[in-house]
Amino acid sequence: MPEGDTIFRAARTLNRALAGQTVTRFHTVLPQLSRIDQDSPLAGRTVESVESRGKWMLMRFSGDLILLTHMRMNGSWHIYRQGEAWRRGHQHMRIVIETCEFVVVGFDVPVAEVHTQASLAHHPSLTRLGPDVLGPEFDEQDAVARLRALAEFQVGDALLRQSMVAGIGNVYKSEICFACRVNPFRKVASLTDDEVSCLISKAHEFLRANVTDTSDGIVTYRGFRRTTRRADSGERLWVYDRRNQPCRRCGTPIRSHKQGESARVTFWCPRCQPL
Repeated sequence: MPEGDTIFRAARTLNRALAGQTVTRFHTVLPQLSRIDQDSPLAGRTVESVESRGKWMLMRFSGDLILLTHMRMNGSWHIYRQGEAWRRGHQHMRIVIETCEFVVVGFDVPVAEVHTQASLAHHPSLTRLGPDVLGPEFDEQDAVARLRALAEFQVGDALLRQSMVAGIGNVYKSEICFACRVNPFRKVASLTDDEVSCLISKAHEFLRANVTDTSDGIVTYRGFRRTTRRADSGERLWVYDRRNQPCRRCGTPIRSHKQGESARVTFWCPRCQPL
C-alpha cells in the first residue's frame, strides 16, 4: 500500500507537471466520474494545484472542482509525455488527464471522487484525519497527545490510525517501533514519555527523509524507501519484510505476526524490542 511519503512524492510530481496547465482531454472508465464530467467537463479547466493529505491526494481544478483519490493497496499515478508508451496495460487505466505536454494516468485507482470545496469540508474520512506527518505545520506535541489518547491500543495498531497522525503505513509502523526499541504489541498506556516522543519524532524523521526534493522535474521516484541510511539497497530497512533474517543490531531472527483489526503484518526483533 502506498504510504504518506509515496503519495507526497506523487502529488509533488503531478503538481510540477500540471499546475497552471489547461486540461485538453479528460477520460475515465469510472461511471461516477463520467457522470460529473458530462455535467461539468474537466477539459478546458486549469489545474490549480495537486497536494497530498496523508494518504489522500487532492487535484484542484478551476471552477471549484476537486478530484479526490486514494490508492489503497494497488493504485498508482503515472506521468508520460505526449506519445510516450505506457508502462502498464490499458486494462488497468481508470483516469486519464491530458495537457498539451503530458498524459497523466491513474492505474487501478480504487477511490476517486469529485468535490467542491464545500463538500470536501464535510468529507467523513478527511475530517477525521490527524495532523499530516509531512505537512508544513506538523506539530509533534499535538501528535504526542493524540497518541497518548489511544492508551488501550497496541502501539503498532495506534500508529496506523490516521486519526492520530496521517501518513504512517505498515512499513513505517514496524521501522519506527524498532528505531525506538518499542515492542509494537505493548499498550500505548505502558509507554514512557521518552518512548512516546521517540515514536512521533522518528515518524517525522523517517518520512521526511524519504521525500527529500531532488529537483528531478517530472521524473517519478524510482528509489527505495530507507530507514537505515545504509547505501546498500539490500540493507535499506531495519525489520520490515525480514522475517527470520538476523536483526541488524543483535543478530536475533526477526519475527512477524498479524496485528489489529485489519491483520496487517508487523515485524520486530524480540531481543531489541522485548515485551
